[in-house]
Amino acid sequence: MTSSDLTTSEKTISPAPGAPLDDAFDIMLVGWSFMRSKLLMTAMEMGLFEALSKESGTAGQIADRMGLHERGVPDFLDSLTALGLLTRDAAGVYANGPAAARNLIPGQQGYVGGFLRMTTDFMGAGWETLADMLRTGDAHGQDKSKVPFAQIFRDPQRLRQFLSAMDSLNGAIGPELARQYDWSRHTSFVDIGGARGNLAGTLLQAHPHLRGGVFDRPVMRPFLEELADERGVRDRMSFHGGDFYVDPIPGADVVIFGNVLHDTPVATREGLIAQAAAHLPAGGAVIVYDPMIDDDRRDADTLLMSLTMMMQSPAGNEYTAAECRSWMTAAGLEVEQVLHLPAHATAVVGRKRA
Repeated sequence: MTSSDLTTSEKTISPAPGAPLDDAFDIMLVGWSFMRSKLLMTAMEMGLFEALSKESGTAGQIADRMGLHERGVPDFLDSLTALGLLTRDAAGVYANGPAAARNLIPGQQGYVGGFLRMTTDFMGAGWETLADMLRTGDAHGQDKSKVPFAQIFRDPQRLRQFLSAMDSLNGAIGPELARQYDWSRHTSFVDIGGARGNLAGTLLQAHPHLRGGVFDRPVMRPFLEELADERGVRDRMSFHGGDFYVDPIPGADVVIFGNVLHDTPVATREGLIAQAAAHLPAGGAVIVYDPMIDDDRRDADTLLMSLTMMMQSPAGNEYTAAECRSWMTAAGLEVEQVLHLPAHATAVVGRKRA
């Protein structure tokens, strides 16, 4: 029997993204979304991804190696496979999927497990305050958190976890930004809030004619210098320690605001873009990227990220590319590109007229 032999009532029909739900079970699945989170966190807690990085196996082999009962293991592994975290071949052998292999193996450069545990802690506590935020408009997300976000920058171990996670995010964004934007028109850039310089390092490796800077908290300097040495770009990468809310933005042909503006009030976003634009040379550019909400406001992931920002930050939220265009235009920039990047990021490019 093929799918064409089934009647409409016999087929399993999944609602399209953004389509109104018309099934009671689909409503329940929304309420049970926590199950996916718990599935991933349990697999991490048990060391599954690390074990599979050493040796793949069938459900029975994995159960034996990890000391698990055979009853739940097949459904556990197949659930992770259905989510794209694992793969399963025709012989029933499981292995890590590409993202899990890159980002869920402890000790690897792209590992996000430690940061995921930490953020799940305080973000989970934050979502308990959604009703409070909706009633008051205030951020309460860290009120009940065991690990307030600001503590990350005072704890070297947590800071390394944070930087590892940032590397994973902009590690996906960097190569595409290097490819999609025409960097041949410029000789320099500065990445505002660029952490330890992973994005900057990627751009410098892809375009040897560029010189790049990173403007961020002074605590980031040794981490940036370590990365610059690893990438062989120390002679072309500079660090500017300071507070971009207070201190002047360093001059460059291109100013990048990546995952920065969504944590600030709208007036600050407008002010930072205007400040950057005012000091650009003719033909220079401002590039802003964030997990922007689609203009039709139908993408659930970025909308949920916006609510998360509202609960964690007093003025934070995601915004649309159209809103970003308006800030660019008000600063006297001509918007020439909107780029769709990995990690749910959208980049808006505004250029200063020659």
